[in-house]
Amino acid sequence: MILGFAVLAIGAVSIGISIVKKQAFAESHRRSRQNILYYTLSRTDNPIIVLGDSIVEASTLPRELCGHAIINAGLEGASTTSDLGGWLMDVLDGKPAAAIVIALGINDALGAARDLQQFEANYSSLVATLSKATAHVITLGITPLDASPRLSAETQTKAAPLIDSYNAALPALAVRGGATFAALPPLPTPHTIDGVHLNAAGYQLWNKAVVMGASVSCDSK
Repeated sequence: MILGFAVLAIGAVSIGISIVKKQAFAESHRRSRQNILYYTLSRTDNPIIVLGDSIVEASTLPRELCGHAIINAGLEGASTTSDLGGWLMDVLDGKPAAAIVIALGINDALGAARDLQQFEANYSSLVATLSKATAHVITLGITPLDASPRLSAETQTKAAPLIDSYNAALPALAVRGGATFAALPPLPTPHTIDGVHLNAAGYQLWNKAVVMGASVSCDSK
């Protein structure tokens, strides 16, 4: 019995250490990305900023649109509870942006399985925060999941309806917050490499949707 308790205790400690290491890595990555954004934004005036999760961070966005530099402000693992508004506003430090595109929500469905009411409240708060830095906030549609052996059937079953509900709510949410909604076009099958993260074909259409949404800023040089 004592040996059994010892094994359980060791297992619990190992799990705890693993969780702490993951949290420490995530916080370190968050700070590193914020530093890079600070360096980039300090030498850029009136940029178009694309804010979001790993889909944004892994993207190869165009360098500029109608004279505005396009800045990648993606953060792996980000959701509507990640305080991306405060994270970005800190590095903007009072400088205005021509537009901010929000590409966020898939982690709300995959990780916490946040219900629609929670998602809308969090997202609306983010829009309100970002509106202090720009006249053009764009809410981008959330990419759907692909069937993939790297994504469990249980996860797909739980997350897909949530993503659908988020997407259905985003246009009205944008209107209420004084933002612009940018829909995604139909994506091919497959459009991801692992059920979540986009492949080349997925990114080609996703990039076009980002640029189309951000084009509302083209008269604000």
